[in-house]
Amino acid sequence: MGIKVEETETVRPPDGGWGWAVLLGGFVITGFSYAFPKAISVYFKELMRDFDCGYSDTAWISSIMLAMLYGSGPVSSIMVNKFGCRPVMLIGGLLASGGMIGASFTTNIIQLYLTAGVITGLGLALNFQPSLIMLGSYFDKRRPLANGLAAAGSPVFLSALSPLGQVLLNRYGWRGGFLIMGGLLLNCCICGTVMRPLKCKERRTMAKGEAYSQELKEMLPRAGQENNICKHHNAKKPRKRKLLDFSVLCDRGLIIYIIAKFIVVLGLFVPTILLVNYAKDQGVPDQDAAFLLSIIGFIDIFARPTCGILAGLKWIRPKTPYFFSLALLFNGLTDVCSATSTDYKGLVIFCVFFGLSYGMVGALQFEVLMGIVGTSSFSSALGLVLLIEAVAVLIGPPSAGYLVDAYKNYELIFYMAGGELITAGIFLALASFCCIKQKKSKDSSQIHHAEVENNHVSNESDRA
Repeated sequence: MGIKVEETETVRPPDGGWGWAVLLGGFVITGFSYAFPKAISVYFKELMRDFDCGYSDTAWISSIMLAMLYGSGPVSSIMVNKFGCRPVMLIGGLLASGGMIGASFTTNIIQLYLTAGVITGLGLALNFQPSLIMLGSYFDKRRPLANGLAAAGSPVFLSALSPLGQVLLNRYGWRGGFLIMGGLLLNCCICGTVMRPLKCKERRTMAKGEAYSQELKEMLPRAGQENNICKHHNAKKPRKRKLLDFSVLCDRGLIIYIIAKFIVVLGLFVPTILLVNYAKDQGVPDQDAAFLLSIIGFIDIFARPTCGILAGLKWIRPKTPYFFSLALLFNGLTDVCSATSTDYKGLVIFCVFFGLSYGMVGALQFEVLMGIVGTSSFSSALGLVLLIEAVAVLIGPPSAGYLVDAYKNYELIFYMAGGELITAGIFLALASFCCIKQKKSKDSSQIHHAEVENNHVSNESDRA
C-alpha cells in the first residue's frame, strides 16, 4: 500500500535576509520598552514639586509602566496567537503614544499612574513581546547574536532619552517633555510594519506505490472523487492552536528560571530608577546627574552585543544558564560594593561597572528562556514569565523609594538590590546544576532505551 503524507511546516529561520529589518525593529522596540521607564526618572523632581509627593510616589510611575510591560504578557501572547504580531504592535504603538500625550494634561499623581503608567506600559508590552517572537522566528544559529544586538537598543535609547528628557524639561517643562515623548513613541508603529510573518509551506511526500493508486482515483466516478475530496479536506483541517499554553509550566527548567527572574526583577531596576534623584540630592548638577544614565547606556551598548557573541560560541552556548548566573552575581556585587559612593567620581565608576553587568543580564535573559522552552513554546512561556515578574517589579522600586523616604539613606537600596541579585545568581546556578543536569541525564537514558527497543522491534520484523 502506498502511503501519502501531507503536512504543514514552518519555513526554517533564514538567519538573515529580511530578518535584519526585523532585528532593527526589535532594536527600537527594546530600546523604548526598557529605557523609557528609566529615562522618565529625570522628571521626578519636578513631579514631586508640582504634586507635593515623595520618592516612593514618583517611583510608582516607572514601576507601573514596567509592571504593565511584564504583567500584560499573557494578554499579548493571546493577541499574537489570535491576530499575529504586526496588528498587535500597531495597536501597541498607538496606546504607548496616547498614554504619554494624555499624561501631559494630568493634574494629579493618580492620573499619571493611569496614563503614563497603565496605558503607556500596556502599549509597550504589546510591542515588546511580539518583537521577541518575530526575532526568534527569523534567527536560529545566529539567535544569541541577534538577541544581543536587539537588546543593545535599551542602552542606546537610555543614553539618548535621558539627556533629551533633561533638555526638554529645562526648555518646555515636564508637560511639554511628556508630549514630545509621546510623539516619539509613534515610531513603534513603524517598527510594527516591518514585522512580516514567515509563510508556511505544505510538504507532500508520496510513496512509489501511491502513483498507481493515484491513477486509479482519477478513473473513479465524479461522485466518488467528491467524497474523497471531502474526506481529504476534513482530514487536513488543522488543529486549533491554544491561545495560551499552560503546559509549559510542567518544564522544571522553566520553573527554576521563573523563580530566579522574580528575585532578579525585585532589585534589577532599582539603581537606575533612583540614581538621578540620588545624584541630585548629593549636589550634582541636573545635567551631570542625567548624564549618569547615559554612561550606563554607553557601556551597555558594547556589553550586550559582545555578550551575545560570547553566548553563541559552541563551548558556552550549552552552558548559558551558568553564564547568566555569573552576570547576575556581577551585577549584585556592583550594587553592594558601590553602596557608599557619594561623590560624582564614585558614581561614574559605579555606572561603568553597572552598565557592563546590566548589559550582560539583558543580553542573556531571553536567550536562556528560548533555550529552555524552544521557539515553538516561547510565546506562551514568555507571557507567563512576564506576568509573574510584574508582581516583583511592582514591589521593587516603590519599596526602595519607601526606604529612602523613611530613613533618608540611599545605601540601603543598593544593599537591598545587590543582595537580591546575588541570591538569584546563586540559586540559578545551583538549581541548574542539581535539577536540569539530572533531568538531561534521565532523558538521555530514556532516549537510549527507546532506541534499543526500536532496534529490537525492527530486527524482529526483518526476521518475520
